[in-house]
Amino acid sequence: MGDLSVGPETADDGSGAESSGEKTKKQRPFWKELPLLVGIALVLALLIKTFLVQAFSIPSDSMQNTLQKGDRVLVDKLTPWFGSEPERGEVVVFHDPGNWLQGEPKTEPNPIQKALIFIGLMPSANQDHLIKRVIGVGGDTVQCEGTGPVKVNGKVLDEPYVFPGNSPCSADTPFKVKVPDGRIWVMGDHRQDSADSRYHQGEPGGGAVPVKEVVGRAVVIAWPVNRWATMPVPDTFDQPGINAAMATAPTALSLAGAVPLVLLRRSRRKR
Repeated sequence: MGDLSVGPETADDGSGAESSGEKTKKQRPFWKELPLLVGIALVLALLIKTFLVQAFSIPSDSMQNTLQKGDRVLVDKLTPWFGSEPERGEVVVFHDPGNWLQGEPKTEPNPIQKALIFIGLMPSANQDHLIKRVIGVGGDTVQCEGTGPVKVNGKVLDEPYVFPGNSPCSADTPFKVKVPDGRIWVMGDHRQDSADSRYHQGEPGGGAVPVKEVVGRAVVIAWPVNRWATMPVPDTFDQPGINAAMATAPTALSLAGAVPLVLLRRSRRKR
């Protein structure tokens, strides 16, 4: 009788301890998981900033009224990875192609700001970057005499984005250039307050910026909230004939492709 009573009690104790062990298994405290979550977030922010989108702070008035000093814009860095090049009318951020910013005052960020900018958690106000509008691409002839208007491949640009009261260009910087391949001709929307391609015509490339120096296209004004807006390409760059300089290439290619087809058809008829 004594043995029978002891057996069940021992079994019960064992099963009870096992059940209790399962119930008392605790999840890892949140404070222990927090560093891992923060690390993942930082890595994702760095990847996004490097390959997808980067925020930039506008440091000057050269793009008024499209952009105001202090605006934060989001720049598309993804499409250039797939071979896309800047197009006329786009607003682009690019590296200083050759001391364009020489003499400009610089504000050095503190170490914390540098770290946040590097990761992508703070908009970059990098003094080695500029932001301008693409007026001409490789192969285009861009010109302006007196105060304007600006012409691209002989077509007059209607430029509603130019700062009110400004003329399309200045009489002291006339130009007529054929943009070299692999480069872009850029101008600020505040034409009388923008040291752009016009003022660097005596430098290599004739003032045109190498495409390889372009970081990406500004697509959205993200801050302040009351300034939120997308940044589409103005209609004036879609007018018929403006692509005349590049239209001959597809035509020539189509003719070159048609000749073998015609010859093949004629040979079949003879047979």
